[in-house]
Amino acid sequence: MIQDDALDSGLGDADDDDFDEAVEAVDAQLPENRYLDRELSWLAFNQRVLELAEDPTLPTLERANFLAIFASNLDEFFMVRVAGLARRILTGLAVPTNVGRAPQEVLADISADAHALQLRHAAVWNDLVRPALSDSGIDVVTWDSLDDGDRETLTEYFQTQVFPVLMPLAVDPAHPFPYISGLSLNLAIRVRNARTGRQEFARLKVPPMLPRFVKVAAGDRVRYLPLEELISNHLGHLFPGMEVLDHHAFRLTRNEDMTIEEDETENLIQALEAELLRRRFGPPIRLEITDDMDDVTLDLLITELDITEQEVYRLPGPLDLRGLFDLSKIDRPDLHYPPHVPKTAVAFQPAEQNGRADLFAAIRSADVLVHHPYESFATSVQAFLEQAARDPHVLAIKQTLYRTSGDSPIVQALIDAAEAGKQVLALVEVKARFDEANNIVWARKLEKAGVHVVYGLVGLKTHCKLALVIREEEGVLRHYSHVGTGNYNPKTSRIYEDFGLFTVDDQVGRDLTRLFNELSGYAIEKKFKRLLVAPLHLRKGLVRLIERERDNAQAGKPARVRIKVNSMVDEQIIDALYRASQAGVKVEVWVRGICSLKPSVPGLSENITVRSILGRYLEHSRIFAFENDGDPQVYIGSADMMHRNLDRRVEALVRVIDPAQLLELSALFDLAMSDGTSSWHLQADGEWIRRSVDADGRPLVDMQDKTMVNVQRRRRARAVR
Repeated sequence: MIQDDALDSGLGDADDDDFDEAVEAVDAQLPENRYLDRELSWLAFNQRVLELAEDPTLPTLERANFLAIFASNLDEFFMVRVAGLARRILTGLAVPTNVGRAPQEVLADISADAHALQLRHAAVWNDLVRPALSDSGIDVVTWDSLDDGDRETLTEYFQTQVFPVLMPLAVDPAHPFPYISGLSLNLAIRVRNARTGRQEFARLKVPPMLPRFVKVAAGDRVRYLPLEELISNHLGHLFPGMEVLDHHAFRLTRNEDMTIEEDETENLIQALEAELLRRRFGPPIRLEITDDMDDVTLDLLITELDITEQEVYRLPGPLDLRGLFDLSKIDRPDLHYPPHVPKTAVAFQPAEQNGRADLFAAIRSADVLVHHPYESFATSVQAFLEQAARDPHVLAIKQTLYRTSGDSPIVQALIDAAEAGKQVLALVEVKARFDEANNIVWARKLEKAGVHVVYGLVGLKTHCKLALVIREEEGVLRHYSHVGTGNYNPKTSRIYEDFGLFTVDDQVGRDLTRLFNELSGYAIEKKFKRLLVAPLHLRKGLVRLIERERDNAQAGKPARVRIKVNSMVDEQIIDALYRASQAGVKVEVWVRGICSLKPSVPGLSENITVRSILGRYLEHSRIFAFENDGDPQVYIGSADMMHRNLDRRVEALVRVIDPAQLLELSALFDLAMSDGTSSWHLQADGEWIRRSVDADGRPLVDMQDKTMVNVQRRRRARAVR
C-alpha cells in the first residue's frame, strides 16, 4: 500500500531481504527477558501521575486535578486494556505478551498493583489533598459535621433539585436486578418492610448530570458535600413506610473494548453505531465498593453481576474521584498554576498592530515550527485554516480529523470553505476511541455542508495529523502543508504539548497529495520524499536510521539516537535500540507513559537512558532524532512506538530540515535529559525514581516552566532581528 522512499541514501528497499536477515541474526543473540511488561508499565505511569498529587510543592487545586486524572486514566485502563485481556482469555484467543508469561499471571499482577494504587489514591485524597484544601479554606464536609441550618438548606436543595430525578429500583421476585451502567456511582440500599418485617434490596443511581459536590452556604470558607452523602441522608424520602437498614456506595466498570470486523460490514457507520450500543452492555470488569460494605450486600452484588473476588476493589470513600475535575476548577488563582497565555509564533505575528497576519506569506518565507501550548494554536493552525477558507485563491483543502469538538472552529472553517465553493476533503476517523459517537455526529454535519467526508482505509485507523491547502498563485498551484504531532482540537491544544510544521516545500506538498489520494481513493503511491508513513514502512525506516547510527559508531563516527514518544513498546524498535547501545551509540528515550525497554542493563543497554516528564501540560509530541555523522536527521509526527501505531494505523512523520528548528528541538532534548531537570528515571527492573531536588534539597528545573521562558526569549530575539 504505502512505501517510503524518503531515505534514499543507503536506506532504500532494494536490499530488504539482506537487511532483514542481518537484523534477525543479531536479534537471536539478545536475551529473552529483555522487555518490561507493558500493562505494569502503564500502571507505573499512572503512579507517576499520583506522585504529582502527593507533591506538597504543587498548587493544591492542581493536586486535586491530578487525583481526578489518575481516576480517569485508571477507568480507561480497565475498560480497554484489562477488559481486552480478559475477553481474549475467555474466548480462547491468543493474548500478546512481550514478557513470556501466561495471561492469567499478567492479570493477577495487574490486579495486585491496581489494588495497591487505588488504596494509595484514596489515602492521598483523605490524608493529604483534602486536609490541604481545608487549610486553604475549602472544606469537603460530611453530613454529620453540619449544623441544623446547613442541613435545613441542603434538605430544601434535595427536595427541589435532587429528589425529582432520583429513580430507586427495587429488587424482588417482581423486579429483577437492574442493569448497572458502566462508571455510574450507585447506592446499594437494604430496607425492611415495617408491616411484614421482610428485608428488601434497592439500587439507586447517583444522577451524573448533577454537581458531584454540592456547595454549602458559608462565610469566609467554601464548603462542599458529596452528592451521594446528601442522598444517603435523605433515603427516608425515597422509601416511605420502610426502615432503611443500611446503604453503601458502589461503582462498576464494564468492558468497553470495541471490535469491528470492517471487512465483513457494508456500512462502517452503521456497524460502529451498533457496536457503541453493545459497548454499553459489556461484561463487568471491576467492582469498586466502600470499605464498610457488609458481606450480605457484597455477596448479592458479586452474584448478580457475575464478578470475581479478584475484581472487587474495597476502598475508603468517596468513590469516583473524577468528580474532583469540577472541584479543581474553583476560582482560586493562588491554588492553581500561574496563568500562561500562549503567544503567537513570531513568524505569524501581523506586520501592523491590530492587523491580520498573512500566514501564507509567512510560510512562503520559510518553514514554521510551532510549539503548543507555549505558542498559540488559535493564531497558527486555526488561523491557517480560517484564512484558507476565506481566501479566493485557495482551490482546495484536505485534512485528517481524529479528535476534535463538534463546535470546533476547525470544523467550521471546513464548512465555510465548502460553502464558498472550494473543494474540501475531510478524512474523519470515526473509530477514535471514546470519541466515536461525537465524530459520527459532526462528520454528518460536514457532509451536509458539502464537504467530501471519507472514513479512511479498511482495517486501519487514520491517526496522522495532516492539513493540505492548494492555492493558485500567478497561474501556478502551490501546496501549503501542515504536519502535526497532535489533534486538530482547540481545547486540548491548551493542555497538550505538541509541535506542528508548516511548509510550502513542494516535496512535502506532493507527499501529502499522494497520501490523501491513497486515503480517499484507490491510488497506490509508493514514493515519499520528506515523510515516513505507516503501516508498511515507518518501522523499517526508523530501524534503518537506528542501524545507520550503529554502523557509524562501529566506524568511530559521531552517533546518537534521541526519541520522544508517549509509549515505547514495539519489540523491533526496542531491539534496534539495544543493538545500537551494544555498539556504543548513546540512546536517549523520553517517554511519557509505557516503556517496555530496559535501560542500563550491562551488555545490553548500558548506553540507554530513559526519562519521563509529567507536569501541568501533557507531553504529547513525538520526535525522532539521529546524529547521522554530523548531518542530523530529525522527524516529528503522530506515531508512538506501539504495534497498533506501526501496523494498524496510518501515521506520518515529516523531516525537519531548517537549521534553527533542528537546534530548537535539540535544545529541548538537552533540557529534558539533563540531570538538573526534574524528571523520573527508569531503572532496569521497571521502577521509576523521581528526581525533583538536588543533593542539597533545592528544586530541580521544571522543564515546562523553563520552556515557557525559552520560547519567550526566542520570540524576543527574533522580534529584535
